[in-house]
Amino acid sequence: MTEPPRILLVEDDRENGLMLKEVLSNWGYAVTPAFTGDEALRFARSEKFELVLADIRMPKIGGLQVLREIRQLRPLTQVVMMTGFGSVDTAVEAMKAGAFDYVSKPFKFDEIKLTLSRALEHHRALAVKTEAPPEAVAGARFNLVGHSRAMAELYKTIAKVAPGRTTVLIQGESGTGKELVARAIHQNSDRTAKPFVAINCAALPDMLLESELFGYTRGAHSTAVGDKPGVFEVASGGTLLLDEVGDMSISLQSKLLRVLEESETRRLGDTKTIKTDVRILASSNKNLLDLVKEGKFRADLFYRFNVVTITTPPLRWHKEDIPSLCEHFIRRFNGLAGKDITGVSDEALRPLQEYDWPGNVRELEHVIERAVVLNTKSQIMLEDLPEELRAPKVAAGGASPPPAPHPPGGSLQEMERLHIAQVVQETHGNIKAAADRLGIDRKTLYRKLAEYGIEVRRARNGTDGA
Repeated sequence: MTEPPRILLVEDDRENGLMLKEVLSNWGYAVTPAFTGDEALRFARSEKFELVLADIRMPKIGGLQVLREIRQLRPLTQVVMMTGFGSVDTAVEAMKAGAFDYVSKPFKFDEIKLTLSRALEHHRALAVKTEAPPEAVAGARFNLVGHSRAMAELYKTIAKVAPGRTTVLIQGESGTGKELVARAIHQNSDRTAKPFVAINCAALPDMLLESELFGYTRGAHSTAVGDKPGVFEVASGGTLLLDEVGDMSISLQSKLLRVLEESETRRLGDTKTIKTDVRILASSNKNLLDLVKEGKFRADLFYRFNVVTITTPPLRWHKEDIPSLCEHFIRRFNGLAGKDITGVSDEALRPLQEYDWPGNVRELEHVIERAVVLNTKSQIMLEDLPEELRAPKVAAGGASPPPAPHPPGGSLQEMERLHIAQVVQETHGNIKAAADRLGIDRKTLYRKLAEYGIEVRRARNGTDGA
């Protein structure tokens, strides 16, 4: 008879802990309750658990300390944190410290049950991967920076999709960290000990991209002086990121679709097929559905990719993360430039937080790198910043414009809805002007307005700019 999965329940509220123990037992878990952080760590040192369900806020030894020590002691054990409603900062800190996921109080038992089920599945997938060294799963959970609600939503989504081999489409503007999200998915999957390979579909001409994707045999073309494996072979057992897949030609899309459907590839110039075992992630800074409607992207390939979609938030949606991002980049470039800069002055931080960052986090990274190189003081100063950040933009009439609106917390879809509604309002219902400001065409904007139920109140002359 199979033994029930073992779970360590850490809850300092005894009444609540006993209630949860009964619920978890009814779900088929073997529950060991601990009512202090110290007691939890004693159990963790002497026994092995598949799962830990721990409260974040506890006296003396808190849930985060319990989490960090268990991740060191038992790298395969999956930890789910319980946090008070709205405690986003601590929840994000827990995720970055290695928690599998978190659930909010007051409890929704269906959510706890589903989260624990996914955590148990992830534990089992890691446990059977015996060739993976413990340190491969004991490292930092994400290589992403930020404690905002937008980033918390992103971390939680990554934690949900990382297990298994589900295809994921990562969409977002250039510079928002799509490849970092892909790497985080790989590093937190059961494929973490196998290769992660990324290929930029926009950077290579068709013939070269085809060679990189599928490989070739000697003599397949004029430059094929030897055999070369394609990325599907190189990434075998691991993860393949098709970056900027929206720029791939229709003819190559057809060949790629065949590989995905048949789970096998063939080198150029060869007759032999090779079985593939690769998890596919795709990214694009273009809306693939729009490309499908324009006839520039195959619908069947789009539906292959669009199993789960993650949207990376633009930096203007989470400007509260700018100080943390600056600290992160300063630490990195201090080492490269041989500097010892301690941070950003208040005078320099103000324009950094007011700027709209069309190039997103990548643009901020380059600005900080430049500032570190130029700086001769202990902090980054206003004069270290580029001219476009130091000189405030002046609107018509000579007044400086107000800072760009920041959408309140919520899902990424809700943020997009609020942003679109704000732009439409500011352009007085002029659809052409709103679409130009949003960087999309009018057809896409009309679809978004209908999708989100946004009412357009036009200017008095009734025109929509069409």
